[in-house]
Amino acid sequence: MNSQTSSAVRRDTDICIVGNGAIAKTTALGLAQAGHRVTLLIPPKPAAAAAHAIGEQPWDVRVYALNLTAHTLLSSLKVWGALDAARVTPVESMVVNGDGQKPGDLVFDAFGAHVGALAWIVEDSNLNQALDAALRFAPHIEIVQGRATALAVSADSARVSLDDGTVIACQLIVGADGGQSWVRGQCDIGLDYRPYHQRAVVTNFSCELPHHGAAMQWFTGQEGIVALLPLPGNRVSLVWSAPDALAATLMAETLSEMAVRLGTLCEGRLGALRPLVPELVKDVPLALIRPHAMVAPRVALVGDAAHVVHPMAGHGMNLGFADVAQLLATLGAREAHRGLGDERVLARYARARHEDVLLMQVATDGLARLFGADVEPLRAARNLGLNLLNKLPMVKRRMMAHAMGR
Repeated sequence: MNSQTSSAVRRDTDICIVGNGAIAKTTALGLAQAGHRVTLLIPPKPAAAAAHAIGEQPWDVRVYALNLTAHTLLSSLKVWGALDAARVTPVESMVVNGDGQKPGDLVFDAFGAHVGALAWIVEDSNLNQALDAALRFAPHIEIVQGRATALAVSADSARVSLDDGTVIACQLIVGADGGQSWVRGQCDIGLDYRPYHQRAVVTNFSCELPHHGAAMQWFTGQEGIVALLPLPGNRVSLVWSAPDALAATLMAETLSEMAVRLGTLCEGRLGALRPLVPELVKDVPLALIRPHAMVAPRVALVGDAAHVVHPMAGHGMNLGFADVAQLLATLGAREAHRGLGDERVLARYARARHEDVLLMQVATDGLARLFGADVEPLRAARNLGLNLLNKLPMVKRRMMAHAMGR
């Protein structure tokens, strides 16, 4: 594998992947291992990157609850085994808590689903380090640093032009460049965009009481949705989908003050919470982004470039990995006379992903609206619904199977 800054030349490849996150890297690995020549186009790196301190890395505030689909895909690409296993936590149960005077609750557990784990909590840095290591030794992959300026397609090829004059010529372009996808914009794919007027505030805490591998979520009405995900040891990762005004307050106060707020909202379920050292916190605006298509002539979208959902279910990244798995399967199953960018092949990929993506969009958006309404009759109804659902084991098993990617 060669990694170098692009010069003013034409580069010929089978597939050009635009993006620099875990989904883009996984796509590159999967397609290269299938025997295709792959160019991974990443943004130029900053002139001076910060040096990593020697010793234990701080706990990343960006974590993913990866399901069976993601686990299977990453295992098949020899990436899962390269993760730092000491920093990966299996989720043994999931507890959803309602709000109000008589809050409902819903519990899922691995034993009831007949699996070893419902999901695995993995830090973004841990995942990307394993992917970067795999990329360094992967054949058929060239990494090019550059800024794309134009995308053009013809009957027999596609081209990405860079700001230094370089042209990457290929059969297929994969847009894996996030929710604000440049590739999607170049294809004139329309989209529905609706802000939730919330921000996801993420940070990590130590907890006084053991979490027992439980992922816990509280729907709090006016204060948004609070999720505590298990990390190794007595540690948890917070994802607080807070209304904009509250998010601004949370970001302005100390993490110790935030810990006190959490202790009240979470009813002391984990005892006293304390910020991890070094103290790190980030916030990200939340919105529903629904592109009108996942494909265009000689272009396929994967990950957030293809769909952005509310993080309450923790499945945005899982949808992306399912995209990658389906794209690999669809391209691998195409007829010998059809090329990688064949219109019918890409249409098959889009059709295969339509139902799964739509179901997750509708489910997360519906729940965000339902639990965001601060009306007492509706609050009572949704809590009753949680309690009723908790008493329907067959329905719960089907929900768990879908969430796990089975």
